[in-house]
Amino acid sequence: MLNTRLQQAQPYMLGLFRIVIGFLFTCHGVASLFGLLGSESVPAGTWPGWYAAVIQLLCGAMVLLGLGTRTAALLGSGSMAFAYFDIHQRRGLLPMENGGEAAVFFCWALLLIVFSGPGSPALDRLLTSCRARRRGERDRQKRRMAVPV
Repeated sequence: MLNTRLQQAQPYMLGLFRIVIGFLFTCHGVASLFGLLGSESVPAGTWPGWYAAVIQLLCGAMVLLGLGTRTAALLGSGSMAFAYFDIHQRRGLLPMENGGEAAVFFCWALLLIVFSGPGSPALDRLLTSCRARRRGERDRQKRRMAVPV
């Protein structure tokens, strides 16, 4: 009984998970790009910080909205893996030593979204259902227009 209810709620919880992760990832991008939320801004065009911040902002917003979710999550996950291995691991082996906990967390959370999908409340699903509905209407009109010989 409990298992059935949890299974029914799974798409909605995946959607909520995606929204929270997308929001937090977007906040990191906003903080780095604009110096908001208690952070200093990264100078425009500096490698790799500014580019990472742009990826965080854009991919985070796409994940948050559920638009191009899997692609955005994959790009965001890859950028966090790069951040961990290129920036953080120079300071120490483990995330607790090198300050890379957030990079590791985002990398794996976004990778989970790549494989699990956007969940139920997502623009991807809304757009897909609208396209399918329009396609079905066109098919019905074609069948009505066809005159048997």
